Amino acid sequence: MNGKKGSIRIDICLPSNNVVPEGVKKPITAEVPSPRKWLSDVWEFARQDTNRVTFALKVGLACLLVSLLILFRAPYDIFGTNIIWSILTVAIMFEYTVGATFNRGFNRALGSLLAGGFAIVVIQVAMSSGHIAEPYIIGFSIFLIGAVTSFMKLWPSLVPYEYGFRVILFTYCLIIVSGYRMGNPIRTAMDRLYSIAIGALIAVLVNVLICPIWAGEQLHKELVNNFNSLADSLEECVKKYLSDDGSEHPDFSKTVMGDFLDEPAFRKCRATLNSSAKLDSLANSAKWEPPHGRFKHFFYPWAEYVKVGNVLRHCAYEVMALHGCVNSEIQAPYNLRCAFQSEILDATNQAAELLRSLAKDVNNMKWSLQTSLLKHVHVSTERLQHSIDLHSYLFTASNEDNSAKPQLKTSRVVSFNIKDFTKQSDQPESKVTGNATTKSVVPMQGESYHEMMKRQQRRLHSWPSREVDDFEDDGNVVSDMIPRMRALESTTALSLATFTSLLIEFVARLDHLVEAVEKLATMARFKQQIAN
Repeated sequence: MNGKKGSIRIDICLPSNNVVPEGVKKPITAEVPSPRKWLSDVWEFARQDTNRVTFALKVGLACLLVSLLILFRAPYDIFGTNIIWSILTVAIMFEYTVGATFNRGFNRALGSLLAGGFAIVVIQVAMSSGHIAEPYIIGFSIFLIGAVTSFMKLWPSLVPYEYGFRVILFTYCLIIVSGYRMGNPIRTAMDRLYSIAIGALIAVLVNVLICPIWAGEQLHKELVNNFNSLADSLEECVKKYLSDDGSEHPDFSKTVMGDFLDEPAFRKCRATLNSSAKLDSLANSAKWEPPHGRFKHFFYPWAEYVKVGNVLRHCAYEVMALHGCVNSEIQAPYNLRCAFQSEILDATNQAAELLRSLAKDVNNMKWSLQTSLLKHVHVSTERLQHSIDLHSYLFTASNEDNSAKPQLKTSRVVSFNIKDFTKQSDQPESKVTGNATTKSVVPMQGESYHEMMKRQQRRLHSWPSREVDDFEDDGNVVSDMIPRMRALESTTALSLATFTSLLIEFVARLDHLVEAVEKLATMARFKQQIAN
């Protein structure tokens, strides 16, 4: 109460921070980038590929040149308002590369000629049929042209000419309708065809004569970059797998969404897998280009670039599978991976070196027989496979006697030797190793050395961390669960076998890649040179 009669004051204390009641959603406000950040993004986008700026400037120049036909009085008096079609032609026809411009120009020219010819024929027929039948004939012809062109552009073999059918449809409709209302339709059709030809000529001259961007050169560089990206991705993926001690695991959400922003290997491999559409588009555009630069003969085998890219993408599938093994939930023990580290690294380095050598040959357009490099890759892979076969008993969790198995390289697998076992037999105490507490191993009579090594190996790093043998003495565990738990114990070791088998499969696919590059070198007339 404030002391005044009949008046009441109620003081409500509000918290310092605004609390939104439950059930009420806060408005989502999009963050507006600052002008400085926007300019920085534009600058970075242009710096990544300066051809983008060149293309934009050339389009502006072509539009300026064709606009002069309207700004000056003389050409405007000749063509009238139909000269606007030349500006429309430049805007539609001008493409990023020279080959794409030729392709679009061919579709534009052929579609305009066919549409103009159909329009003239239909107009003549309609005018000779009288004023009553004329609009019906024109309307039926528009329906017929629209239905036929829309159906034909869906035909599989005619998909590359889809733009041409669109040109036929809208050019025919505009010519015949405007000619019907404006009078003298034949003169209108001819003027528009002339305007389209002028716009197409200006677009082609500007694109070819001023800083041309060739689709063939772009295709060549893209394929070379895919080779190098796949080699880098393979090396980074294998190194991460061998160096990962299990202390860091990716979030489940990132694994499901495939979002590994901090892994360049994943981004490079994904870019190689997603390059199929770009390679096909560049190859289709390069077919329309005349001989230029390093590609000096007619009928250059651009389709072979796409075939090499397909084989390379076939190899990238294996690298993506290797990446999946790196980020899987079940991982092989770290020291078991170290047992085969030298063989895995040797096979990986040899395969990456072969990929980079092929990239260098394609880039320089010189072919050298990759016999020695391919032989080194096969030898290193055979060493890896032989090592896995030699120590295959590490990948199982059975209790069979492995005394006939060869001795494992203990200095690389585990951080102990046979002397540790004798010390542990004198001191049967528990020992903590890594994250798991394990019991010391007392060699039993009749137990082989390899069996003891395998038991201690599983105790050091395994998933689950407790060995199945410990549960066998526990009366609380159902006996039916023991085989299932032992299978889970061996699953971790089998994950390493999966990783190595994928790597071996990748090397096997390199043979097909070498054959594809050799065919490309033969058809493209690469210079022969002797490999070092």
